Parts: sequence; C-alpha cells; structure tokens
Amino acid sequence: MSAAPNHLVEAMRKAYDAGDMARVIALGEGAAETNEPVLLWLGLARYACARYRQAASAFASLTRLQPQVSAYWNNLGLACRQDGDMAASEQAFGKALALAPDDADVHYNLGLLHLHQRRWVLAKQSLMHAADLSPAFVEARLQAAHACYVGGDNEGQQAMLAGAAKWPPQSGEQALILAAMLSAQGELEIALDTLARAQLPDGPAAGIMRLRIAAQRSALYERGNQLDRARRELLQLPLEVLDRLPADDDARAEGWSAHAALAMRDADYAAAAALYRRMLTLTLDDQHRARAAFGLAAACSRMNRHDEIWPALRTAHDAQLNIAQDIVPELMQPDSVPLQMADRLVDRTAYRGWQPLPSSPAGRQPVFVVGFPRSGTTLLEQMLDAHPDFRSMDERAFIHDLIEAMEMTGQQYPGDLANLTAAEAEQLRAVYFRRVAQVVPDLGTRRLVDKNPLNMLCLPMIMRLFPQARIILCLRHPCDVLLSCYMQSFRSPAFMVLCSSLQRLANGYAHAFAHWQQHVEVFAPQVLEWRYEAVVEDVDANLARLGSFLDLADPSPMARFAEHASGKGFISTPSYAQVTQAINRKAVDRWQAHRAMFEPVLPVLRPTMQRFGYTG
Repeated sequence: MSAAPNHLVEAMRKAYDAGDMARVIALGEGAAETNEPVLLWLGLARYACARYRQAASAFASLTRLQPQVSAYWNNLGLACRQDGDMAASEQAFGKALALAPDDADVHYNLGLLHLHQRRWVLAKQSLMHAADLSPAFVEARLQAAHACYVGGDNEGQQAMLAGAAKWPPQSGEQALILAAMLSAQGELEIALDTLARAQLPDGPAAGIMRLRIAAQRSALYERGNQLDRARRELLQLPLEVLDRLPADDDARAEGWSAHAALAMRDADYAAAAALYRRMLTLTLDDQHRARAAFGLAAACSRMNRHDEIWPALRTAHDAQLNIAQDIVPELMQPDSVPLQMADRLVDRTAYRGWQPLPSSPAGRQPVFVVGFPRSGTTLLEQMLDAHPDFRSMDERAFIHDLIEAMEMTGQQYPGDLANLTAAEAEQLRAVYFRRVAQVVPDLGTRRLVDKNPLNMLCLPMIMRLFPQARIILCLRHPCDVLLSCYMQSFRSPAFMVLCSSLQRLANGYAHAFAHWQQHVEVFAPQVLEWRYEAVVEDVDANLARLGSFLDLADPSPMARFAEHASGKGFISTPSYAQVTQAINRKAVDRWQAHRAMFEPVLPVLRPTMQRFGYTG
C-alpha cells in the first residue's frame, strides 16, 4: 500500500468538511488507487454526490486493501444498496457483521436492506437486534417497529415504540410512519404531536409534505371518531389542489383517501367511490392499493352496486396476498391453516389428568368476549364498557401471549397445562394482569372485559387460569360473518391469507367452531351465546339476559353504548364507526344479495349453521 502525501489527504479532508465534494473527487481521482486514506475520502465524496457505483468501486478497493476492517465492508454495502445491487450489498454487510457482530449500525443497515427487499421477517430480526445492542438508537427502533407493524407483530411494535413520545423530531417521511404506528396502538395524541414536530424538507417539497401531514391528521381524527376535526384538516387539502399534483405524488393518493373516508362517513358514497377509483388508476404500493379497493367495495355495497363489489374485492385481496407472500410464505399453500391454535386440542382423557389448582379470586376472573371476527364482538365490548362495573381494554392478544410465554420456557401447549404447578399458574396470571395494568391502570375494582374474538381458540388456557370466568360467545349468521370478513382489510398477514377467498374463509370458520365445540364439551365453561340478530330485534330483552348472566342489578347503562363509544377516541377494530351508531338491521342478511357467490361454500358452513339455528 503506497502512502498518500499528507498534504493531499489533509486537502481532501478540508474540502469534504467544507462540503466541496467536487474538489474532493478531483483531488482523489488523480491519486494512486492503493492510497487507503485517499480512497476513503474519495468513496465518501462520491457517495455524498449520489455516484454510488463509483463509490462502491472505491470501497471495494478498500476492502481488498484492508479486508479486516468492518467499516469498509459496511460502506461497500451501503453504496451497493443505493446502486441497486442488492446481492452485493447483502454480501458486504455479511462480511462486516462477521468482523463486528455487535455493531448496531451494521445490523441497522442490513435491516434497511431487507426492508427495501420486502423481506419483513429478516428486516425485523436485524433491526430489533440493532435496537437491543443500542437501546437509544431511535432510528433502529422506529424501523424495527415498522417491520413489526407490517408483519402484524403488535407486541414487538409496542416494545420498539416504548418512550416514542420523548423521541426527537423526525423527518416528515419518518413522522408519517411513526404516527401511523402510534395511532394503531391508540396513542392518538402522541401521533398528532409527532406530526406537529415533523421536520419538513427544503424547497417546494415542504409544501407537498404539509399536504401529506394534513391528510394523515384528517385520517387520524376520522379513525378516532373526531369528525369535525377531520373535516377542518381537509380544508387544507382542496381537491383542486390535489388534482394538480403529479400522478406519482404520494400527497395526491393520501389526500384523496382522506376525502373519501369523510365522504363515506357523510354517506356520500358516490363521491367516495369516485375518489377510490381515481386512486386505483395511480401507481400504488400494495398496502395503498388494497385500502383503496376495499374502500371502493364498501362504497359500492352501500349503493347496492353488487356487480361492482367483487372485482374491487379481488383487486384488494390480490394486493394483500402480495403483502402476505413476503411475510408468511408458509401460509400460501392452499392446505395451510392460517388460524393459530386451531389444531391444538385437549380431549376428555387429557382433561381428567389435569392437576388441581387453587382457584383465583372472583375479582380476578375476567369476562371473555369471543367469537369469529365480524360477529359483533366490538359492539358487545362497548356495551359492557358503558357499564360502570366493567372496564374493557380494546382488543389485546394477552391470552395468546401467555401461550407463547409458556412455550418459550420449553413447555408444550396445551399438553403441559396438565402439569402446571400452582406457582406457575399464578406466575402466568401475574404476567397477564401486569400487561392489563399497562393498558388500563385505572381498572380498580371494576371487572375486566377481555375482548379478543380468536380467544375462542384458546379455551384450554382460559379454563386453566380462570376456570370460573364468564365467557360470552358472539354469534351472527355465518354467511354475514364471511361477507364482512371478505370485505374487510385486516392488518394481520395470517388473516390476509385466511380472508383471500370465501372458500378458505369458510374452511377456517368451520374449523374454528369445530375446535370451540369440542372444547366446550370437554370443559363445560360458563358460556352465554349472544346472537347479533336477536339483539337487533330486541336490545332491552337481550341486555336483561346479559345482566342476569353477569349478576348485574341494573344492566340499563349498557344501552348507552353508542354515546359511550363516541367519547372513547380510539377503537382499534374495523367496527370503530359502526359502534358509535344506534343498532339497526342493515347488517342482517346482507349476504343474501350475494347468494350466488356463497352457494359453493354453504355445504361447509351448514353443520355450524344448523348447530346454532341458522338457515340458508
């Protein structure tokens, strides 16, 4: 390796510090290719000028000169990624990590590469590793949370976003991502503050970013049922301004989406449909394409344009399957089982072998609201939450988390439930209530409502820890359930796969209820069947029945659920708008307008329909 004259290296350094990249490059390109300091400044200057291929050439020379220096491999990986050579970039980051396995920056850069490649699972692993190595590495935490968000890992996302309210201001683009994730956790005020503190780019791009931020603020307010505030934000997004933007400008699609959401809330379905159609003419990523197509299907449904619903839904599900393919490729096979726990059973013989456990106090026995998604679980949750004796915590997967915690210790679920000691059971309950306390610290003496539809697949864990718990099974005509699920945009990749066709949905529905029925026969839990159609016909009679089941002296406060839900601010489930309205018959027998589409799946559904007294 030949040495570069000190005055040349110093001149390049000063030019770089002064931002004169052209001079750095001019000085360096005339020097020998074996001068290590010259190559470093040359590579950095080329990178700063977006001359990524030339930068990669300089960094590659450095790795040949000093193959033991991790930073040179890291720089090579960055340049190759920017140049579009993903294979070379991944190889370079791999070399860097082999030399410096605890370098958080390299793990972060590899995670960003995987994000770019839409390899979400690998991205999450690399980014969370970076955050673990450097807990104050805000950028790593934010991007790790984003990978969790896309992959449906709510617990991981929440862990990565802990303390986000105190993070420094983010760039506009990052602030939009962060605000979306925070709002999904119910942190509306922190999300809005994140947008308020966003750092705008220089020049004309600042105006575009302001439009995008206004669009997201409107969407957040609409999602939080604060419609007047949402409409005020739209005043900053006149349609004529959005229409003049370039077709590939994100502000146009995001602004149209915000206008369409408010049009749907105002029952102007034709205007909403027109905006969603315009969005679908743009070049959108899969997430935005799915959202627009689902919106179009909903608007067409409200206008009874049934022939237009199904093409829109096919577009939506195709986009969602593209997303799921990158996250849960193992579920893409037709015979896969997207519903977790659906094959884990406890039979009568195994149940008789369970070791007795001390009973937990009555005050620590939650009320569990279960049922297949879109069966009215959110409506019932809001009814219960409107009563002063109860407190709900929105939809949480805490029972599923206990199963994962049990398996992380090497125990098998549900088989090893039989051998749980009293101490182990109490430890699991303590974990559960610690998580509850993080969400509802004001629970006090009120009874907890744990609403998670697919806890119906976790009955063994519920019965082991809370054997005296009251469980309410929400029922609705299976075809209406399937139609609602098929028309809904779910964030869980497994549910994207499950809901990708009526046939797959029907199989999953039948499987879930067969699983439930087997466990009901084994455990004989205290269950109330809560039928949506019966509630629609006679709310008061069903509230009285519910009050009797839950030992309530006065169930009447539950009738004020719509007013209560309107004041909650954030409801995480897709029913956030419906539960702020009075009960009506609009959602009963919707499937009959699409009967021809359901004929092929009726044989799969009939056993469950007959068991619960539904016809079709």
